[in-house]
Amino acid sequence: MPSDRDLEAPVSGWTPPPRPEFDVLEGRWARIERLDPGRHAADLFDANRVSDRIWDYLPYGPFAKQGDYSDWLSSVSPSEDPRFHAIQDRESGRFAGVASYLRIAPDAGSIEVGHINFAPELQRTRAATEAMFLMMKWAFDAGYRRYEWKCNAANLGSRSAAQRLGLSYEGIFRQAAVIKGRNRDTAWFAAIDAEWPALKDAFENWLVPDNFTADGAQIQSLADLTCPILVARDPVIDA
Repeated sequence: MPSDRDLEAPVSGWTPPPRPEFDVLEGRWARIERLDPGRHAADLFDANRVSDRIWDYLPYGPFAKQGDYSDWLSSVSPSEDPRFHAIQDRESGRFAGVASYLRIAPDAGSIEVGHINFAPELQRTRAATEAMFLMMKWAFDAGYRRYEWKCNAANLGSRSAAQRLGLSYEGIFRQAAVIKGRNRDTAWFAAIDAEWPALKDAFENWLVPDNFTADGAQIQSLADLTCPILVARDPVIDA
């Protein structure tokens, strides 16, 4: 029998958090709403059709017609896991991104963010970063202990984004799935609750208006702010 010294640390004073139930999360630059095909389909389809490449690593899409896209939105919007959300850039007023919570496990205190699909107009904006911050903030404020990000290992953009957002690299699950007839190795990233106070400070310091020039260029990068918090870095991104 193992002794107490061989066991993991006890978790005291913690109770399983609630499942996501909110309809809206709102920040300075971004607004997140529970996905509603009637409200969001037209904006999202118009933003997405600029490039089919945004669908390369997702198990669905691209969609040639708005009707096809609306049908897909209608098929996924009632789901509670994954729970889909539409992301609005408050400066433009347009909905141009989708993200979900999935693999929601309150008993383990674990939740994942995924199905992330940002149209080109949303990519590399303050709204895109703030949307990810708002989703992470809700999870840790609700009491989750672990916040996960998983992506196709070939998707270097997603791996870089995870590390920039302060999620530490945890390795590769080889031959984890077959997506659109191709092998998928899955890269794992995560942040835990002990890291959240420092991550929250990093996001808030990056998002303040004074961190941007008049033309919107960042002064201090988020990657520089989150780097000291990472417990492991992605060797491919850092190569």
